[in-house]
Amino acid sequence: MKYYDDDHLERALFALELEEPPVGLRQAILAQTVHPVPPVTTVRPWEVWVYGALCAVLVWMLILVLQGGATHVVTQAAAYGDRIAAFFSRPADLFWIALGAAATVWISQLNLTVTPGYQRAARR
Repeated sequence: MKYYDDDHLERALFALELEEPPVGLRQAILAQTVHPVPPVTTVRPWEVWVYGALCAVLVWMLILVLQGGATHVVTQAAAYGDRIAAFFSRPADLFWIALGAAATVWISQLNLTVTPGYQRAARR
């Protein structure tokens, strides 16, 4: 059937039997679009302890440096830094670190899930 004017088309549209929308549809749409709830960021207790300990150590080191009695701490930190830099600058160690990282990435990409019917025993 062809509709040549808007009146016939509107009458046909309003004559359609439509389902009622679900209860609370409008509120759900508004909650997701216009009134979104901001995501809640959660901080785990161990993170608070780690960050607190780091801040305490940094403040302690800052006070030592400002008082001038931190030469031993600074020289020890520099010695540890030199050892770490020397370890990571050797080609053999870098090769094994890269090989371990590549193996880790390769293993993490494997699909190790068991299919549902794989371990069923065939009973007769």
